[in-house]
Amino acid sequence: MELKINDLSISEREVEVTFPYEEIKSQLESEILKQTKKIQLPGFRKGKVPVNMLKKMYGDSLEFEASEKIASDKFYSISKEKHLHPIGQPTITDLKYNPGENLFFKVKYDVIPELEVKDYTGLEIEIPHLQVKDEMIETEIQNILKSNSTNEPAEVVGEGKNYLLDVEFKRVDDKGEPYPGSASENLTIDLSNERVQKEIIENSAGKKIGETFSFTFTDERVEKKDGNEDQKVPETFNYTALIKGIKKIVLPELTEELVKKVTNDKASSEKEMREQIRIDYQNYYDEQEENLTIDKLIDQIVKNNDFVAPKSMVASFLEDNLKKEEEESKKRGYKKFDKKAAEPRFRKFAELEVKWFLIGEAIKKKENITVSEEEIKDLATADAEKTGIALDKLISYYKTSNYLEKLTNKKLFTHLKEKNNIKKVDPDKLSQTEKKDPI
Repeated sequence: MELKINDLSISEREVEVTFPYEEIKSQLESEILKQTKKIQLPGFRKGKVPVNMLKKMYGDSLEFEASEKIASDKFYSISKEKHLHPIGQPTITDLKYNPGENLFFKVKYDVIPELEVKDYTGLEIEIPHLQVKDEMIETEIQNILKSNSTNEPAEVVGEGKNYLLDVEFKRVDDKGEPYPGSASENLTIDLSNERVQKEIIENSAGKKIGETFSFTFTDERVEKKDGNEDQKVPETFNYTALIKGIKKIVLPELTEELVKKVTNDKASSEKEMREQIRIDYQNYYDEQEENLTIDKLIDQIVKNNDFVAPKSMVASFLEDNLKKEEEESKKRGYKKFDKKAAEPRFRKFAELEVKWFLIGEAIKKKENITVSEEEIKDLATADAEKTGIALDKLISYYKTSNYLEKLTNKKLFTHLKEKNNIKKVDPDKLSQTEKKDPI
């Protein structure tokens, strides 16, 4: 046997193998015999057709098919003997065989790359410092009041935005005449909605049922200019609206009963509720900052240690991600998930996932980041007291489930955050910087 191993990339190998005919002759005959036992011809029982007759009928195709099977078997034997450690599904890329002659074949296969990780400490990472602003709390208070409000009939649109208008509106031209081809439509306008145009709020103020007001709407349409690229052209739409009904939105008082209801008894006064809203917002922001920190660390460390990811691993991660997204789409009520359209976007994410997984494992090994038996026991002891589950069952679960991997990854990121300089900066300044130098 002649064997040559080629390094195609850090994660892909290729073997070139040549076997003398004498070394594979008996195996060829054995494989051909197995094939003939599956063939049935009129006048013969299954598996009893003479081999010579079958060779005359099928020519060399029996030997060619047998050579492919032998090439596959030989590769796995070589892989075990030479400790090649292939992952995924190896592929025969070339096979040459003529009856009575040597067998030559090539096989491509993926391997787990051996990475010498570097530049994963001492990095400057900037993340937005997300803080709760007073106006956010005020907006949330208004949303709470709005969701618990009542409506009462009104004859006129008074001051403020807390009104619902039932209107019949239609498009008109610059002179106020009906626009050709346009039809009237009925709509309820919530003036308290932030997305409602200021002009509608101002022009409807003081109007009564049966009266009209006008407003304009500007949009952009795309036009081709003299064969050049598409250009956006602003277009103004004029409307008149006939008020057919008015309701005033009556906001409730923030009584102790209402506060307890909307906070699930976490607060009993407006002051306590405002503080609870601030805490909830900040907890959310803290979680977002943590996620951004991890994402930026991963992005930068992968850039500093980039390599060609094993194709088979990428394909596996990609398939898992697409399945999850398809399931989520079904839960959200979408009729059909376009897997083909989503694949390019998800492939990039799968490549990053694979690269980080392998780099992360290399860092764990280099830094000896593991979860000790004592740490597992301490965690299980604390959880056993909270849940009432037997200690030995929790320990066994943490050791055998992917929970142990989560704990190890948590320790990895704790280590990385300690070894890198994480700066919290003003979100507006950061967004401007990232536009100039995107990560």
